[in-house]
Amino acid sequence: MANQQGDFIWYELMTLDADAAQSFYGELLGWTFQDSGQQHIDYRMFSVKDNGIGGVMQLTEDMKTNGAQSCWMGYISVDDVDASLKSIKDAGGSVIMEPWDIPDVGRIAFVTDPQGVMFYIMTPQPPANSPDATSTAFAATQPMIGHCAWNELATIDQAAAVVFYTTQFGWRQEDDMDMGPMGTYQFFHHGPGMIGAVMTKPEEMPAPAWTYYFRVADIDEAVDTIKTNGGQILLEPTEIPGGEFQINAIDPQGAAFALVGPRK
Repeated sequence: MANQQGDFIWYELMTLDADAAQSFYGELLGWTFQDSGQQHIDYRMFSVKDNGIGGVMQLTEDMKTNGAQSCWMGYISVDDVDASLKSIKDAGGSVIMEPWDIPDVGRIAFVTDPQGVMFYIMTPQPPANSPDATSTAFAATQPMIGHCAWNELATIDQAAAVVFYTTQFGWRQEDDMDMGPMGTYQFFHHGPGMIGAVMTKPEEMPAPAWTYYFRVADIDEAVDTIKTNGGQILLEPTEIPGGEFQINAIDPQGAAFALVGPRK
């Protein structure tokens, strides 16, 4: 079954140093990299066992001059980029980059939600020999090492964010968890299960943003790898419902990310 409107289908690291990022994440998550073949830009695709997860893009001097910094972005599948873009703008979102086409890949736009959180929307073009090709970049139905396991939105207006994302992408906000002083953690459902959650941005977080949790086989081994290779741990392993552990970290180039996995 091909991906549907509202699925997370790709993850992209914009970084100050693509070579260093490739080395860091390759060791940490077992990703293998290949050049995308795009002209005029250093863009590398990474995968796990031939399953595409995302891409690494070297920030250009122009991007850095205009304030771009290392960060992770997610791509949300839509049936029609142009129609979705109009709907997003009508709902108070904004456009960073107008729609463009990548041959044999799809049509893409770079946008923000009404609270300024950035993400991509994309209408993918499946391979001609596999019209029902499905992205498993987000492992929606079963745990998959190296794949994204959770999509978490920290926002400055939680109620408005719930309305925006459920309206735009067909997500359902069902169930929540009381986090005490941090407020309510509200879960997003889509398709066969949960895809992530939304919470109010903590004060120590610089700006509202999506955080993407990638799955590892051993959370403590991952922590050691991050520290050894120049990353920074923001949240040491913390047990979550179900018995696994999460961490929040920053890579050596300053991009925030998160991991989830068991403690062995």
